[in-house]
Amino acid sequence: MTEKPVIIAGPCVIESMDILNQVAEELVRINSIYNTDIIFKASFDKANRTSIHSYRGPGLEKGLKMLNDIKEKYNLKILTDIHESYQAQPVSEVADILQIPAFLCRQTDLLVAAAKTGKIVNIKKAQFLSGNDMQYPVQKVKESGNDNVWLTERGNIYGYNNLAVDFRNIADMKKIVGTVIMDCTHSVQRPGAANGKSGGNREFVPAMALAAKAFGANGFFFETHPDPETALSDGPNMLYLKDLEAVIKSLL
Repeated sequence: MTEKPVIIAGPCVIESMDILNQVAEELVRINSIYNTDIIFKASFDKANRTSIHSYRGPGLEKGLKMLNDIKEKYNLKILTDIHESYQAQPVSEVADILQIPAFLCRQTDLLVAAAKTGKIVNIKKAQFLSGNDMQYPVQKVKESGNDNVWLTERGNIYGYNNLAVDFRNIADMKKIVGTVIMDCTHSVQRPGAANGKSGGNREFVPAMALAAKAFGANGFFFETHPDPETALSDGPNMLYLKDLEAVIKSLL
């Protein structure tokens, strides 16, 4: 029997418990139908927003409490990102997977701190690196005593305010680690292209997922929201929550 893919889904940033609950309830419903084990993702802080005026999230302490509430209430695994070394340990007390943001994937101290928690470390490939280049961030984690490393493809800079996906990167990264995730929503971003915010083209998300599967991706990352048009971060590239099931079904 073919092993089911890793699936990660959730809102870009923690906005409210109401939105977290709506998303978590849908993930539990999908899990029950398809026998999946979707990992819940949301950020307590978006430290790399385009504008200083953009919403960042509730912060470390409050955000971790909210994520822990979701974990306990719905029995879902949790993934969230860290931006500074000191966050690794407290975040590891709640999260099952620590995510390293793409812009920070070469930050040695951050990678080492994440590694030392013993949790799975999901490193997002920088928009300026190749798949082969990711052997070095992985090496930093493994030589810090942690072999539990995933890699995530999220597109490469293509001129100004645009990304393109070279799906060969997936095959290259599969030579480095066993689990390679396709970030199907961030890869359709238009960074900084919406007057101080990032734009995006969510209509391409289902095709991105299927193309990545064809190239050997065995994990898929979807940011999703009940109403992306009113989302406080990454709305243009997030999936409508009502559309998530159909995309996951197509991959199974």
